[in-house]
Amino acid sequence: MLLLSDPRVGAVPVQDNGEPLVDLRPDLRVDARRASTSGAFAYVRRGLRDRLIRAQSALPAGAYLLVVEGWRPMPVQVEYFRDYEAKVRAAMPDVPPEEVRVAASAYVSPPEVAPHPTGGAVDLTLCDGDGIELDMGTALNATPLASDNACYTAASGLEPQAQRNRSLLVATLLRAGLVNYPTEWWHWSYGERYWALATGAPMACYAERAGP
Repeated sequence: MLLLSDPRVGAVPVQDNGEPLVDLRPDLRVDARRASTSGAFAYVRRGLRDRLIRAQSALPAGAYLLVVEGWRPMPVQVEYFRDYEAKVRAAMPDVPPEEVRVAASAYVSPPEVAPHPTGGAVDLTLCDGDGIELDMGTALNATPLASDNACYTAASGLEPQAQRNRSLLVATLLRAGLVNYPTEWWHWSYGERYWALATGAPMACYAERAGP
C-alpha cells in the first residue's frame, strides 16, 4: 500500500500548469460541514472539476456526488497532521517517532506532500436526490483508529449495501481518471504528486496554491 509518507511521493517533480481553482457549487452538490467564510473549501483545480462532472454524469439515476472538501489552506493541513500524529503517538507510546509519522499518514497527509493544498484533491461521498448520504460502511473522515481500519477503501466485512455503494463510487471515479488514497475511501485526487506516482506520470502538474 502506497502511503503519502513514502519518500517516493516527495521525490516526484512538480511543474504547475497554472490551472485556476474553480468553484464546484454551480455544477455539483457541496456539503457545508467543512465550510469556510471564504468558500474556498468548495474549490478545486479546473482539471479535477471537469473529471468530477464527468463522474457525476456516469452515475446511475438517483445517485449523486456529494463533495465535502476540496482545497485546504496549508496552515490547516499542518494543524490536522500535528493533531492526528499526537493521537497516534498517544495510542502507540512505544513506537519510534518515524513509525508514528507513517501511521499518522494513513489518515492525514504530511504537509510537505499534501494533496488538498494543491487544489488537486477532494473528499466526497454519494447521496440520493434528497441529499441523504448513502451507506458507505463508515462515516466520511472516520479514522483508522476509530473504525478499526474499515475506512480503508478495500476493507472487508462491510454490509452488502455499503459494499455496493463503495464499489460504485470507486469504479466511477477511477473511470474519470482520479486516484484514491487507499486508507480513505472518500479521498480522491488528480494532478498532484500522489496521483503522478500512482499513475506513472513523469511529474505532478499541481503544486501548492495559496487559495482562489
